[in-house]
Amino acid sequence: MKEIEIFGANRSDPFTKTRSGSRAVVIKDGKILLAHETASDYWQLPGGGFEKNESPEDCCIREVEEETGYLVLPVRKFLILSEYYDDIRYVSHYFVCELTGRGKRNPTETEKSRGLEPQWLSLQKAVDVFSRHQDYANVNEDKRGTYLREYTALENLLL
Repeated sequence: MKEIEIFGANRSDPFTKTRSGSRAVVIKDGKILLAHETASDYWQLPGGGFEKNESPEDCCIREVEEETGYLVLPVRKFLILSEYYDDIRYVSHYFVCELTGRGKRNPTETEKSRGLEPQWLSLQKAVDVFSRHQDYANVNEDKRGTYLREYTALENLLL
């Protein structure tokens, strides 16, 4: 399994906090499952932060169901990606997941206000969306960083 680090221009050295989470890559019939914030046209792979005493696999399963309403089984962890922004290290565990059924969405209030919806995009379209991460360099550092993270993960899975 590969480990990659991304260093933001605004990182502090040393970092003082770590936030860990999991992200899922779910592909079916040439399409990939994404979480889409419709209010800002913001895309990302489904996932989020660990809860207390939660394994990376359990976090992946829970977050995908909460954000998308789909049930998944993590089949293979293929990447650990660490990002450094401000004084925080963000660690994302990436899993290839198998779709196993439907569950119940349970978005947070913030996700509801952002219009979070599950959407299936063609794999090529998703790669294209995330490949434009540099377009946001002077506009939205959070979006730039998220798109770079997701592009890096997909690039490492597919290439």
